[in-house]
Amino acid sequence: MKTALFSLGALALLGFIVYITMAIMSQKAPDTLGLKDDKLAPCPDSPNCVCSEQVQASDEKHFIQAIQADKALWAKFKAIIQAQGAEIVTDDGNYVHATFSTPVFHYVDDVELRFDEAAGLIHIRSASRIGRSDFGVNRTRVEKLKQAL
Repeated sequence: MKTALFSLGALALLGFIVYITMAIMSQKAPDTLGLKDDKLAPCPDSPNCVCSEQVQASDEKHFIQAIQADKALWAKFKAIIQAQGAEIVTDDGNYVHATFSTPVFHYVDDVELRFDEAAGLIHIRSASRIGRSDFGVNRTRVEKLKQAL
């Protein structure tokens, strides 16, 4: 009985250490942030990312529709992101990088927005920094942001 309890305790401690390590690793910003050739980066193969740009609409795992907008809606959208708990890291006028973090372990997700004024679109990319699956958190976040408009 003592051996089973010791093993269970050791396993729980190991799991806790893994989660803490992942939280620390998620604090480092990935190299994929920012515009490349004036576009948001495509999603990696992992399902923990959604993007409206450089992703085929047939890629149901990653594609999300861009938002039709004008300059007033663009300004409002930035305020909505902050109201929903994001910290804006970069705002250079037509590009915004914001971060969301989970309450307990503070895992960081990056949300990037690009305002294409000529097309009247806000392109959006939301991705987890670590792990493979996000249980749909990034897609849900983008949909909630759209609903808030």
